[in-house]
Amino acid sequence: MILALNTSALQFGIAVVEGQGLILAEHYLSRGPKHFGGLVPAIKFLLDSSGIEPTGLECLAVAIGPGSFTGLRVGLATTKGLCHALNIPAVGVNTLEALAHQAARWGPKVVAMVHSRRDEVFGACFDTSDPENIRRLTEDCSLSFQELREIASNGALFVGNDYRLQAPHLKEIFGHSIPLAPPWCWALRASSIGILGLKRFHRGELDDPRELIPIYHRPPDIRPNPYPLRRAR
Repeated sequence: MILALNTSALQFGIAVVEGQGLILAEHYLSRGPKHFGGLVPAIKFLLDSSGIEPTGLECLAVAIGPGSFTGLRVGLATTKGLCHALNIPAVGVNTLEALAHQAARWGPKVVAMVHSRRDEVFGACFDTSDPENIRRLTEDCSLSFQELREIASNGALFVGNDYRLQAPHLKEIFGHSIPLAPPWCWALRASSIGILGLKRFHRGELDDPRELIPIYHRPPDIRPNPYPLRRAR
C-alpha cells in the first residue's frame, strides 16, 4: 500500500493506492500557493476517514518535478519526514511522465507540459502506444509554447496541468484542430503519481528518501538582493 503526494502545482493532491493500482482514497485541494500548511492535516484526515493505519503504508510516492518550487520543496520535506517516522522507502515520480500516463489511452503519442513561468512550460514527449509501458521520446526541457513544435511528434496529443490557461495558447499557435486530451486529464492527480510509484515499488526501484531532490530545470525566479542592506547611522 502506497501513500502518494502531488504538490507540484499551486494545488495539492494525496492518494492511497494498493495492489495493481486500486485507488483506495484520494483528496484534491486547490486554494493557491499559501495553503500547503494543510497538507499534513489532510493526510491525517485521508487516512483516518479511510480506516488506514499509517503503519500499514509500505512506501511513499512523491512528485519530484518539474513544477512549482515551493510545492516541490513542501512535498519532498513532508515525504522525508513521514518516511523517517515510519521507516519506509520512497519513490520519486516525474510529473510529466505522470501526466502522460493520465492521457495515454487517448493517443499513441503525448506531449505533456506543466506551467513554468509566463508563456513558458516544462515539456516532454512520450510514446504511449502501450499505456502500461510508457516510453520517453524526449528529455524534459523548459521552452515556450511556440517551441513545443520542436518536441512534438506528428499527431501527438497535448496535455498539461492547467486547461484554462494552456489550451487557449495551444489553439492560438497550432490552430483549433490541435489534438488535446479531454479537459479532465489536465490536472495531475496524486493517484497517477501513486500508480507509477506502485509499479516501481513492485520492481524494487526504490529511492532513499534522504537523497531525493526536486527536478527544477531552471533557477528560481527569486534572486538575491543586488543592493546590500546598509545599517542606519
